[in-house]
Amino acid sequence: MASLPVNRIKKKNIMSYNGELCIVLECLVRTPPNNASYVQMELRSIKTGAKIPVRCGIGVSFEVFDNSTKQLELSYEADGNYVFVDVDTNEEYYMPAVSLEDSKEFLIPGTTYQILFVEDRPVTVDLPPSVTVEVLEAPPAVKGDTAGNVQKSVTCENGLIVNVPLFIKQGEKIKVSTENKEYLGRA
Repeated sequence: MASLPVNRIKKKNIMSYNGELCIVLECLVRTPPNNASYVQMELRSIKTGAKIPVRCGIGVSFEVFDNSTKQLELSYEADGNYVFVDVDTNEEYYMPAVSLEDSKEFLIPGTTYQILFVEDRPVTVDLPPSVTVEVLEAPPAVKGDTAGNVQKSVTCENGLIVNVPLFIKQGEKIKVSTENKEYLGRA
């Protein structure tokens, strides 16, 4: 644990805010004209999953925790917890669903993920920039509806609803951005 000035805090850092462990979702330094610079952050409480907006001056410091990552496989979800397994040691790690609020739609059992640990405790999933998912439901394209960039909504295996081009059919695998949940292309 180290005390860092707020302008050195980065996305995915784990910090203490009002006595609570939080993960940094966004941290931007703002410099308005004719005014003092400030930092605008968005945090997620690890305990409750609530988003916390923070605005503070440049001179403020926060306690930032050392973190590490492990490759773990998602085994199953039960009783409001996601269970991840270390395939080498078969050790199970439980993570509450509220701490994975932004990641839930991209979690597929049997898939390996990077898990962020703080003080030997799993905190959150570090998602890749994109994931490959299978299309479960895709309505047929309407004949003659091809003018412009026409799209349709499809449902993927993880329950995610994505707007895709008309040529995507049920059973196809597509790449979806984990940042904004947009279609990136066929897999």
